[in-house]
Amino acid sequence: MTEILGFLSVIFGPLMRIMYNFVGNYGLTMILFTVLIRLVTLPLAIKQQKSMAKMSVYTPMINEIQQKYKNNSEKLNEEMLKFQQEYGYNPMGGCLPMILNLLVMFAIIQVVYYPLRYILDIPRETVAAACEVMGITNSYMAETQIIEAIQNGANAASAFTAEQLASIQNFNTDFFGMNIATTASFTLTPVLIFPILATITMFASQIISTRLSGQQAQMQGGMKVTMWIMNLMFAWISFTLPICFSLYYTTSNICMILQSFLTHSIYSPEKFKAQYEEELAAKKAARKAKKEVVVVEEGHEVTKKVNEAELNRLRLERARALDEEKYKDERTRPLTEAERAELEAQQNQKGKRKKGGK
Repeated sequence: MTEILGFLSVIFGPLMRIMYNFVGNYGLTMILFTVLIRLVTLPLAIKQQKSMAKMSVYTPMINEIQQKYKNNSEKLNEEMLKFQQEYGYNPMGGCLPMILNLLVMFAIIQVVYYPLRYILDIPRETVAAACEVMGITNSYMAETQIIEAIQNGANAASAFTAEQLASIQNFNTDFFGMNIATTASFTLTPVLIFPILATITMFASQIISTRLSGQQAQMQGGMKVTMWIMNLMFAWISFTLPICFSLYYTTSNICMILQSFLTHSIYSPEKFKAQYEEELAAKKAARKAKKEVVVVEEGHEVTKKVNEAELNRLRLERARALDEEKYKDERTRPLTEAERAELEAQQNQKGKRKKGGK
């Protein structure tokens, strides 16, 4: 499942390998990579903030439609579709950043599970052979166990080439005196500070970003619960994954907090809301504004002043009249018994005439 959801690792892995070769430290590589990802996705975060501001303007109108047609699902769907077309409302507009964040997170999990493959560029088949030689179970934690064993002096010369063995021995996983390739679990060791920081910054990031982005008023009970469950899930797995994931998650949360303050100061939700309220008022005024149109009544052309709703009604009536004229000679109802008998008699009469002509 992780490999399927973490498909972006085929892009992130080589990129992190290049960054590691440049800075020479696994932890610093993860921090720089996280900051880079946050900078790249900043436009999406701004787009999400715009979407939430627009949603706050449209919500009262949507609630009115839902209340009005709550007992007529077909009419409700029709009116919602019309609303989306008229006002450019997209109910899925703010989902892309959330989905992208999840995909990035799963890709990072994939990379921290398999640093030999993604950071040191050692083939999967070689790792599998090394597990057999070293007596290590070939599971998702195998690569971090191989790194730890070799750096602690285990003999794996028969499993790797001299170059691969040297790259593992020199793989710099030290971060402030702690090995970030290890797993903290729930034991009282110094590395436990990383998943704890990941959890604290997760709570802070969620609360601050929700308030500053204007999402607090939009998030209903079920949506709030889902958001917190997802964040708690990733906070929990920080205790079960290699420490490098906690370092990523902590850095990402801090970047999210700074990003929230930045976007609020430059692209405040209040500013966007005022802008969309003006646009909405202009659209409503345009719909009510009278336009001069020429219509045909009793065979004569007449000029009328109509608003947009009336114009749409006239267009619909005209379209129906044209269809009726076009298909007036075509039967649109089943034959009655008398009509069917008359039609059969006519066909029989035609058949007799043809035979007589012969």
